[in-house]
Amino acid sequence: MANLTGNERARYVQGMFSRIAAHYDLMNRIMTFGQDRRWRQIVIQRANLPSGRSLLLDLGGGTGDLGFEALQQNPDTIPVEADFTLEMMRIGQQRTRNQSAQPLFWAAADALSLPFPENAFDAVVSGFLMRNVIDTFPALREQHRVLKPGGHIVILDTTRPRQSIITPLVRFHMHTIIPFLGRLIAKQPEAYTYLPDSSEAFLSAEKMAAQMAAAGFKSIAFQRLNFGTIAIHWGVKGANT
Repeated sequence: MANLTGNERARYVQGMFSRIAAHYDLMNRIMTFGQDRRWRQIVIQRANLPSGRSLLLDLGGGTGDLGFEALQQNPDTIPVEADFTLEMMRIGQQRTRNQSAQPLFWAAADALSLPFPENAFDAVVSGFLMRNVIDTFPALREQHRVLKPGGHIVILDTTRPRQSIITPLVRFHMHTIIPFLGRLIAKQPEAYTYLPDSSEAFLSAEKMAAQMAAAGFKSIAFQRLNFGTIAIHWGVKGANT
């Protein structure tokens, strides 16, 4: 996996998420000790959705966790779940039917070339997407393009942890516990070896903020969580861009 680039890497990631789709939500709950739910609450709060009907793009929406959270916080939200892994979206659609929830809208989409017009969405959010795209900067530019002026972007993802006294414990969890759980529960140890490897190779929180600024976002800030292994970034599209 480390040697893959471009379209070859995209196909690998798409196939991997197709294989783990059925266990994706359960694995997230277990790996994070349930903290991922709180992180998603923060993402939607940071999205600063306007009251009333607002259009939200959940990019890399997967099974719809952020869309469901948006409806919890603001039932008038119209969440659009965009992903390039159809099997993940099928799981999300099944969740909607089982929960008799308000509808989420689903769209097959490539984060590097979104099938949406300019200035379409009140907010754009993502959960564990950016680490998996083949080029983060054009993905950020596309999110900037489809966001309305004054709209908010919020990114939840892993980040390269800083060295500290707990680094050995963090590495043990990431490189031993998580692949073991992937083998035990999802029967996909390779996918859950990819997770820590790609996290450690991903942008630092500071570099992600710099790329957001280069893509045109303003008022950028971020918060580290989970012993520095998770970061939430947020920013705003300027009124004159």
